[in-house]
Amino acid sequence: MKQIVRSTLKHLSTISSGIGKQKKLLILIYHRVLDEPDFMRPGEVDKNVFTWHMELMSRYFNVLSLKDALKKTDEDNLPPRAVCITFDDGYADNYLNALPILNKFGLEATFFIADGFLDGGIMWNDCVIEGVRNVKGNELDLRDIKLGDFDISNDGKKASVAETILKTIKHCEPNQRKEYAEYFFSLIPKSASEIMLTTGQLRKLHKSGMEIGGHTKTHPILATIDSTQASLEIKENKQVLEGILETQINFFAYPNGKPKFDYSPEHVQMVKAFNYQAALSTQWGVMVKSSDRWQLPRFTPWDSVPEKFMLRIANSYRG
Repeated sequence: MKQIVRSTLKHLSTISSGIGKQKKLLILIYHRVLDEPDFMRPGEVDKNVFTWHMELMSRYFNVLSLKDALKKTDEDNLPPRAVCITFDDGYADNYLNALPILNKFGLEATFFIADGFLDGGIMWNDCVIEGVRNVKGNELDLRDIKLGDFDISNDGKKASVAETILKTIKHCEPNQRKEYAEYFFSLIPKSASEIMLTTGQLRKLHKSGMEIGGHTKTHPILATIDSTQASLEIKENKQVLEGILETQINFFAYPNGKPKFDYSPEHVQMVKAFNYQAALSTQWGVMVKSSDRWQLPRFTPWDSVPEKFMLRIANSYRG
């Protein structure tokens, strides 16, 4: 089996080598690196998976910092199979789990931080996930808050219910979504809510050589709030991060990140006005020299086996 895997990876590496000559940049997006697989977070990698992701990156690809990748793109000097690694939101396991693995393979990454959750905060989606996880019994009755009644009699159903609720309230008016989040937060043990970076961890992450970017203050979907609020979210986030790290913050990632749905051209102009050098969306694709520097595409790797992971990445360079 090991020999088959090695042969497959070697073949896929050869394929991606040829594709990489087209001067394309693949930007990977992660959020968390869990201690172990979690049925409530099936889309997140754990330490084991992230380790072989990064081993493959270091062996078969040219991993660059975002700053260097954009500079080389401008100079028409991007290497073949160019990749950047990014993380969104600011989870503590970015420091505790991801950083040691990145260091093991000598890789750099950019971490986009919503500073309003530093030092004990929790994001609305995590309130939902952890709230549903901690409900006892076979039923979750949310009729009092007009979300319905759900069967949570097994792990799979719990995960599905959490995903349904997340989709239902994601684009709610911000105050309404906050009320929902507070309800689910009331169901969570305190220890389960301490999942975001501390200020000290953020500083150490930066001092280790990782780049820090902006991600708004409280991670609102910008399209759901007024212009004044959106401007303050972007501006204050940058100011706080620059104050903590005593350096300039150059890159920004739009919360949720789908063009037209989660942010608009107005928000792109705001990001430009606050002196960012580039901004990233979650639109799938690869970057080329002509890509809009303020709406760069990214790619989420989710495959659970190396062969499929490599094949999907190799194919993405064709897009």
